[in-house]
Amino acid sequence: MLGGKRTSSRHVAVVLLMCLFWYVISSSNNVIGKMVLNEFPFPMTVTLIQLCSITLYSGPFFNLWRIRKYQDIPRAYYMRLIVPLAIGKLLASVTSHISLWKVPVSYAHTVKATMPLFTVVLTRVFFGEKQPTLVYLSLLPIITGVAVATVTEISFDMVGLISALISTMGFSLQNIFSKKVLKDTGIHHLRLLHLLGKLSLFIFLPFWLYMDSLAVFRHSVIKNLDYRLIALLFTDGVLNWMQNIIAFSVLSLVTPLTYAVASASKRIFVIAVSLLILGNPVTWVNCLGMTLAIIGVLCYNRAKQISKARELPMQTPNSHVKYTPLNDNYYRSSFNGNIGNGLHKMQTTGSANVQMPMTMPVSSNSNSLLVNGSGMPSGSTTRLLFV
Repeated sequence: MLGGKRTSSRHVAVVLLMCLFWYVISSSNNVIGKMVLNEFPFPMTVTLIQLCSITLYSGPFFNLWRIRKYQDIPRAYYMRLIVPLAIGKLLASVTSHISLWKVPVSYAHTVKATMPLFTVVLTRVFFGEKQPTLVYLSLLPIITGVAVATVTEISFDMVGLISALISTMGFSLQNIFSKKVLKDTGIHHLRLLHLLGKLSLFIFLPFWLYMDSLAVFRHSVIKNLDYRLIALLFTDGVLNWMQNIIAFSVLSLVTPLTYAVASASKRIFVIAVSLLILGNPVTWVNCLGMTLAIIGVLCYNRAKQISKARELPMQTPNSHVKYTPLNDNYYRSSFNGNIGNGLHKMQTTGSANVQMPMTMPVSSNSNSLLVNGSGMPSGSTTRLLFV
């Protein structure tokens, strides 16, 4: 019992520490990404560098950390789930950088608070999953908050808004199907990140060569070798790789609901840090819209939790099972022949009303009853009676 509590406490501490690192790295990544895109307006190239970082760093480091290698995935499953996941990751990453380029970090992350809306819609489309009324109602503050933030955004840009919405949809798809792939294949979550990074890079490279490569090499940053900006690009790639590792690790350690709460909290942290460091102008109404959207996300998570609790089957006692705690005197008398007599009587008369005591040791200092197939701890002294 004590060991279980220690393990649970250790698990919570690990998750909290990883979330703290996730928040700091994510906010740093967003701020540096915005600084890079302000001077180097090539979101596709920034995406390419990040995918290269995932592909190049993951293999050696994961081998060094002795992360287990994944088994061969069936080709049909690979094409049906892994490839769409990689495309979703690629789409989400590119559009995320376009939105970061076009609008302030705070507004981009406010729009991304619509992820629960996309989750509800996409789970309905792909899995036919219907939500309770309470969950649908919890989406209203999110929609209202994003609408208020959009109307009052001083630096509003339609391309930035659409890109942020597409990015949010892509990340929502990734969250839904990553958990399924982890469960179906048993692949380690970091190996899944590496696999998706490599596949996304392979798919994306021809598009980058056609659309961005010539303009990038003609840009003054590359022609004049601006080491400061090149260093920022490198740092942005490393931070994104680290952020992906932590995000996938948190997703593998907690339930989707807990991950959604952690993600919403991270969004608050990123918005606050970006406003503090980048200092983009905002109005109090704009801040109200951002706050309402984030509160809506928390309300959605709470509504999901309540709905799941209501769906749990009610545990009803079995009227055919009676139990009585044994004291030591009764326990000794049972071994003196009472159990044998009761069993003999049941076998000869066929009566279902005869109570047959059985004894079993468990690890507790008080009497209890095991139900629903719960595990039997090791221990001594306390007796159970099933009759």
